[in-house]
Amino acid sequence: MSIASTDLFSLGLDDHDRLNKELGGGIPPGSIILVEGDYGAGKSAMSQRFTYGLCEEGHEVTYLSTELTVGSFLDQMHSLSYDMVDHILDENVLFLHADIGESNALTGGEQKERKELLKRLMEAEVMWEADVIVIDTFDAILRNDPKFEALVRQNEERQAALEVISYFRDVISQGKCIMLTVDPSTLDEEAIGPFRAIADVFIELEMIEVGNDVRRQINVLRFAGMGEQVGDTVGFSVRSGTGIVIESRSVA
Repeated sequence: MSIASTDLFSLGLDDHDRLNKELGGGIPPGSIILVEGDYGAGKSAMSQRFTYGLCEEGHEVTYLSTELTVGSFLDQMHSLSYDMVDHILDENVLFLHADIGESNALTGGEQKERKELLKRLMEAEVMWEADVIVIDTFDAILRNDPKFEALVRQNEERQAALEVISYFRDVISQGKCIMLTVDPSTLDEEAIGPFRAIADVFIELEMIEVGNDVRRQINVLRFAGMGEQVGDTVGFSVRSGTGIVIESRSVA
């Protein structure tokens, strides 16, 4: 069942690229968006494109990165022509860096800190105040949370996931959106399955080798509450100085 496009969170930039149009005019409020892709598939670039477009349309976004600091985030966004400085200053976007301890950056009480990872995430009230919350990459948080790891070792992946999903459901019941990026090669099928099952929008980013070229495409596996027609497969590239570029369907 389609909903009015005015009810959607528009991804904007209609005169810059065709992403918003290809995805039916935006994302439905009250939804969980799962973006899967292997390393290098464009998950961060896509989540950054979503973030910039949403801010340009007047929505508030929280962007949690497990890899970037605020400086490298601004540099990367600038390189894609998504200038976030004003949005940061105007508090349209709240950028957070998740120090997950992979590089032993945490000292003193590291185990206690790591043990509280998902719990701290869910208790960080300011993080969940925005219209859209982007977590890039979510699998890194799951993999580095010892409580989640312990449940996985006990074959209790589903139980571990359901606790997180219950919290997410509370958040989206307020009309907010949560966007999660995941590298599926890093998580057990049992751990990722529940997130796939509850995602309202499920997008796979794929890299395909064509001769000496590597082409990227968006595979829309599920899109509940779509506005206009959503393309099943959308070719795209990531270009320095331009950002996300939607490729013509007519190109073989």
